[in-house]
Parts: sequence; C-alpha cells; structure tokens
Amino acid sequence: MGGDEVRSRIPQLRLDELLEELQARIDSARGTRDRVHSLLEAVLSVGRELDLTQVLRRIVEAAAVLVDARYAALGVIGPDGESLSQFLTVGLGEEEMARIGPYPTGKGILGELIRHPEALRLEDLSTHPASYGCPAHHPVMRTFLGVPVRVREEVFGNLYLTDKRNGEQFDADDESVIATLAVAAGVAIDNARLFEEAQSQQRWLSASAEITRGLLSGATRGEVMELIARRALEITGAELVDLSVREDDGDGLRVELAMGGDPSARSGIHLPLTGTLSGEAFCLGSPVTTLDLAQDPRLTGEPRRFSGQGPAVAVPLGRADGQADGVLLLARPTGERAFTEREIGPLLGFADQAALALELADRRRDAEQLAMLEDRDRIARDLHDLAIQRLFATGMTLQSAARFIEHSGASDRVLRAVGDLDETIKIIRSTIFGLRAREDSVAHGLRSRVVRVVEEAQAALGFAPRLSMEGLLDTDVPGQVADHVVAVLGEALSNAARHAKAGRVEVALRATGARVLLTVQDDGVGIPEQGRRSGLRNLAERAESLGGALEVSSPPEGGARLVWAVPLEV
Repeated sequence: MGGDEVRSRIPQLRLDELLEELQARIDSARGTRDRVHSLLEAVLSVGRELDLTQVLRRIVEAAAVLVDARYAALGVIGPDGESLSQFLTVGLGEEEMARIGPYPTGKGILGELIRHPEALRLEDLSTHPASYGCPAHHPVMRTFLGVPVRVREEVFGNLYLTDKRNGEQFDADDESVIATLAVAAGVAIDNARLFEEAQSQQRWLSASAEITRGLLSGATRGEVMELIARRALEITGAELVDLSVREDDGDGLRVELAMGGDPSARSGIHLPLTGTLSGEAFCLGSPVTTLDLAQDPRLTGEPRRFSGQGPAVAVPLGRADGQADGVLLLARPTGERAFTEREIGPLLGFADQAALALELADRRRDAEQLAMLEDRDRIARDLHDLAIQRLFATGMTLQSAARFIEHSGASDRVLRAVGDLDETIKIIRSTIFGLRAREDSVAHGLRSRVVRVVEEAQAALGFAPRLSMEGLLDTDVPGQVADHVVAVLGEALSNAARHAKAGRVEVALRATGARVLLTVQDDGVGIPEQGRRSGLRNLAERAESLGGALEVSSPPEGGARLVWAVPLEV
C-alpha cells in the first residue's frame, strides 16, 4: 500500500505544479493587462492637456506611477543643448527641495543622458563613471532608469526615475513602458507647443492691432511707448522692460521708458553702445540674449541696475529705412526659463510693428507741428494785412482830426488814443514776429521744452501729467528765466514721482507780461513736516536769485501745490 500511495500522489503533485504555473501566468497576464491599461490611461492623461507646464507635470507623475518609482524627474534641455533649463520632480516635498538647494543643471549622471540620448538602466547609479556625489540633504538613491524624450526627432529632455518602492531593480519591461510613455509625451509636448505658439501669436497680433488703434485715435508717443512696454511684459511673462531710443548725437542710447522692477533707477539713464545688451542689439540690428543679465561678464558697461535678473533678450526696433531707432529689453528673474527662438521670433515681429508705430507717431507730430507753423503764418499775415493796416489808418484819421478839435482836453484825449494805437501796433508786430518763428526756434522755445520735460516725467510717474500754458512764453520770457523754469519743472516733477505717491499731477505755466508763474499741484501725500527740504530750498534760491519767490502749500483737498513766480525783467 505504501508504494501505491506514493505513485498515486505523484500525478497530484504535478497537477499542483501545473496549477501554480498556470496561476503565475494568469497573474503575469493580469499584471501585464493592468500595466497596459495604466499605460493607456497615462497616455490619454498626458495627451489631454494643452498647457505645456501641465503636460510636463503629468508626464513625470505618470512615469512614477507606471514603474512604481519612489522618485521621478523630467529635465528640459536648454537652448545651449548642454544643460537643463527646467527640472520637474515627483517624490520630494517642498521642505526637502529647499534643503537640497538649487535644481541640477545637467552634470554627472543627468548629463550623461544629455550627451548620449539613449535609455540607461543601472542597478547602482553610484558605480557609474559619470556619477558625482549628491548634495547635502539629498536622499540616497540606488537604482536608476533614464529615457530621453524626443519631439520630432529632437531631444527635448530626459525622464529620470530612481528606487522602485518594492526594492527591486528596474527591468526591461519598465524600460519598455517608460520608452512608450516618452513617445506619447513627445507628441503631447509638440501639441502643447503648437497650441502655445498659436495663442502667443494671437496675443502679439492683438497687441499690434491695439497699438495701431491707439495711433489712429490720436494717442501720444508716450502713450504708445507705454502700451508697447506693457503688452510685451504681459505676453512674455517678463518682470521688467526697458525701451531705449537713440541719442540725438548718435553716441549711445537713452532709456526713455522703464517698467517693472525699480523704473526710477533706470529711466532716463545713458547706455553706451559697447558693453550693454541693448547697445549690442542696436549695433548688430538683431536680437541678443543672455542667461544672466546681472552677472554676464560680457556686459562690462551695463549699469548695475539689474540685480536679481537672469534670462534677458534685447530686440532692436527697426525703422522703415532699415536702421535701428531703439531697443526693447526684456528680463526675467534669476532661475526662470530662458528666452527661446520660438519666443524671440514673434517678439521681433512685434518690435518691427512697435518701431513703425513710433515712427508714425513722430511723423504725425511733425505734421502737426508743420500745420501749427502754417497756421501761425496765416494768422501773422492776417494780422499784418488786416489788423495793423486798419489800426494804422484809424490812427492817421484820429491824428488829422485832432487839428480840428478846439477843446484842448478833447484834443489831448484823441492824441493819447493815437499813442495807444501805436503801442498796440508794436505789440501786434511783436506777436507776428513770435508767430513766424520757424521750426528751429520753436523746438528750442520754452513751450516745446516744457512739453518735453512733462513727457519725460510720464515714465517715472506712471501716468501723463496735465499741462496748460498761457501767454507769450516763447517771446516774452528771457532765455535765462526760461532755463530756470525748465530746471524747476523737472525738479518738481521728479520730487512728485519719488515722494508724492500721487495719482494726478497738474502743471500750469503762465506769462502775464510782468512775470512768469509755474504751478505744479498733485493729489499725493503732501509734504511731511520733518521731511527733507533740500530740493525745495534749491527751487527757492533759484526764484530769489531772479527777484521772485517760491510758495509751497497744502490745498484743502490734499496733496501739495508749488507756485514758482519770477519777474520777466531780471
């Protein structure tokens, strides 16, 4: 019985083995089915997004889930093709990342995949020749799987995975799954890029159309420049923008408008053509980029006003004759993504449109100036041909009639009236002389100089001051007094921009025949009792040196009012 019992149990053991093997194969098939199902879900999840940042985040998360990795990361290769410009991680908390420090840039084992874009699987990454030591507070990682992500045959970045949660090694199936995900990720990234480019192009077109509408509706050059700078900031996601124009002597550039960061530290400063990013773009006539605007060793002539700024691009503003008329500079904080060719292309087209808008604004201003001069000539001719002749004839008539007036008092009155008419004729002739001043004299007249000072203050204030002028400012105000008026106005507007925190500034300039009065009023915080008054003291000394006075007061509605008055005859 013993031998028969053993022989009867052998088929049963073999059946158990077969059943166990069958169960293992069923479990394996079920696991493969589940993994394929998870892979399909991951592909659908990645492909469902159109925002590039969200697409990249979904790719990293899906990769970690598919191979049950404890840590996963996606490194995006930068424009230089040798380093990482973005690094997205899964598995590390914010506190852990803060203790580790800055993101890797593509050295060591991460750079190995950049140099050799092929799948890499390691049992112990510390044994690889390219492996470096980890930074302090970095978790220990042993197993490693890296797969490149390609977009249209171009390596976009690499997927990095370490340490399976079950403690096992990454196997060929894991590599195959991640490689499949990488292919789907490339398609999703390409779609997100195309969508992003289409959206960006639409925004640039809308901004260009908005600038054109502003010009056609009569916007000033300052308003157009502010619109250009603001839209460039919004569309590119930059932190600051400088719009520089060519100096009159052609020896450099001047920052006409600054926005973002600390604009008062940049507005109005002179930029040399060598050693500055804007100057290099201006001379080359093509965009120039840098990854570190604050510390780039090439920028030896750049004023240290870009602390904390990293990636930047300077784009020339081309004119219709092919020469650059200015430069648009955009900068992002240190650590932000660099400006790519995909961004610079539309930006260059926008810069050309902006340059055309500025040139059109200048031409329109010239046309308005010419129309004003022609209108002055017409008024001068009418005054000379009609008013003076009639006044002269009236005076001759009164003078001849005075001989027939027997009453001495009446005769004296008529002669005084004749004298008044002569004085009136002299005044009109002086007015005609002022009206017939040509463009050169107008450009250097007090009115034009005041307008320029007010326009230049717009960038620092953040809005356009209101300006009103009255009287014969170009003819009655002596040159010495006019120089003081311009200096006082510039100082007053600068003080308002730095200290007043105002939302409105009004400037009034009036020549009364005996004196000139400059009034600057704002709705800001007013003048503090214990505040510094060195600037006001300088303005008062200017007035006193000309025999005038400075009056500073606080209106009932708030703010501050400055009245600077001096006689016309010094």
